[in-house]
Amino acid sequence: MSTRRRRIPLWVAFLLFLAVPLLEIWVLIQVGQVIGAWWTILLLIADSIFGAWLIKREGSRAWRSLNTALSSGKMPARELADGALILIGGTLMLAPGFVTDAFGILIILPFTRPVFRALLTGVVTRKLLASGFPGVGFPGQDAQRPGPGSQSGSVVQGEVVDEGD
Repeated sequence: MSTRRRRIPLWVAFLLFLAVPLLEIWVLIQVGQVIGAWWTILLLIADSIFGAWLIKREGSRAWRSLNTALSSGKMPARELADGALILIGGTLMLAPGFVTDAFGILIILPFTRPVFRALLTGVVTRKLLASGFPGVGFPGQDAQRPGPGSQSGSVVQGEVVDEGD
């Protein structure tokens, strides 16, 4: 198995570090020409206040959901994905500008988050499958692979008996 890491393509790095700030500046200038400089500044401030309120609200909701899932013994995959998406959306909202704020708000909103959750799940699943992580796969796909340190791929049926009660 190869341990070589995939690097971010050069065009993605270019897009992130050059094109996005230029797009943000262009949008700010366009909005400023239409509604005026002071209204643009006020809109950016209002956008920041709305974003902070939304992050606090959805972050609290995600935290409560995570605690509920953990206390009920449920695997909190959805809740962890929501927390990660709220963190990503909040990070995008830290950058000044309307474009990154719009993407950040879309990622945070509860009715658009499932789309981004599905994208995140797909990316994580592909990374885990590519890394050969044991036990990760889709139904019907070689789910009987032995884990690290195991002698064979056989399954032993058994019963757990709790003698503490």
